[in-house]
Amino acid sequence: MTEEFDVIVVGAGPGGSTCASFLAKNKVNVLLLDKAVFPRDKTCGDGISGKSLKVLKELGLKEKIKSVKHGKIFGVTFSSPKGTVVNIPFPEKAGKTGVSSKGEGYAVKRIFYDNFLFQNSKSFGVKTIEGFTVNSLIKDGEKVLGVKGTDSKGNQKEFKSKMVVGADGATSIVSKSLGLNKIDFNHHITALRTYYSGVKDLKGTIEIHFIDSMLPGYFWIFPVEEGIANVGAGIITKDLKKNKVNLQQAMFDAIEKDPLFKERFKDAKMVSPVKGWTLPLGSKRKKISGNGFLLVGDAASLIDPFSGEGIGNAMTSGKIASETILKALKENNFSAEFLKQYEEILWKEIGQEIKTSFMLQRLGRIRFLLNFLIDKAAKKKEIQEVISGMLANEEAKKEFVSPLFYLKLLFT
Repeated sequence: MTEEFDVIVVGAGPGGSTCASFLAKNKVNVLLLDKAVFPRDKTCGDGISGKSLKVLKELGLKEKIKSVKHGKIFGVTFSSPKGTVVNIPFPEKAGKTGVSSKGEGYAVKRIFYDNFLFQNSKSFGVKTIEGFTVNSLIKDGEKVLGVKGTDSKGNQKEFKSKMVVGADGATSIVSKSLGLNKIDFNHHITALRTYYSGVKDLKGTIEIHFIDSMLPGYFWIFPVEEGIANVGAGIITKDLKKNKVNLQQAMFDAIEKDPLFKERFKDAKMVSPVKGWTLPLGSKRKKISGNGFLLVGDAASLIDPFSGEGIGNAMTSGKIASETILKALKENNFSAEFLKQYEEILWKEIGQEIKTSFMLQRLGRIRFLLNFLIDKAAKKKEIQEVISGMLANEEAKKEFVSPLFYLKLLFT
């Protein structure tokens, strides 16, 4: 017999677990499916933004996350292509999308963070099935009615619902089944990541290093727990292909030869294999709602085009999706027209930030501008304070893309 639910959420990453948790808190009968068995690793930069902390607070989990193994982050370190370094502390008071209320953020390995969200979803009343691979959607014309798939024992099963949420990542089977998975390499990042122990001079900052061989991308070092750092690199896929960049070699060259890093990594040990992944950016909007379905997180291509951060927008979209679904259940209306409001509300919430980040990404292609800005910040505390404010405040971040801002810098 086919089981029926109000809502099926496919994918138990941050977006899926968030959506399912909010629904269950509102007494919705929700099924959360994932092909993996938790805890499972996920290749990522591991940064937990203020946006993520805001949603955790709304779920009542902000204090609880402190019990998960993590690195405390107090600011950002930038370096320019010519090697100038500047440390920018997070502001004490966060803005709309700020890091925290006390100038502090977190970096948490996804194996811990995703498991934390997933296990807590059960405590809210979410029914979960692990090791279940969704193979296709059940549809009646354009209307999505449920999912078909294979459980961990190889048995074919199907589940029906009033709504399906695709939260199954960059290679989403839900998105693919709906013909919404077209890739535009101009709005797509290729990245890789490993973990190192024993990296010297980790100072509790997220490190973003603009290196010539990786522009328009960057090399990063994020401390995720005592003595362990997430080390990786990312670049726009179109540029990777066009310039024939060997990203892994570029990363190792930086670690072994660049004056900024070779001493810091001299006695360090790589403690995990290098893993790659792809990041569909939010700079090109796609259809993420329709008759009986919504897409959230990476499945909806919501990654920040400048920072490459995706967890915050995944959790934000998961929350907004849950609110839209609650309205749909109340009205018993799951039409494409009704669910379109999800896209409108989501883009009102994150659209300007993504637009600004895309402009910053494009400015990041200009080597002399990066050198100029980071040089100025290294010499002038007032410039550091401006950048610190921009890390917390979306309105302030818009200054970065204003020609007037750079004109002012000339005379500062």
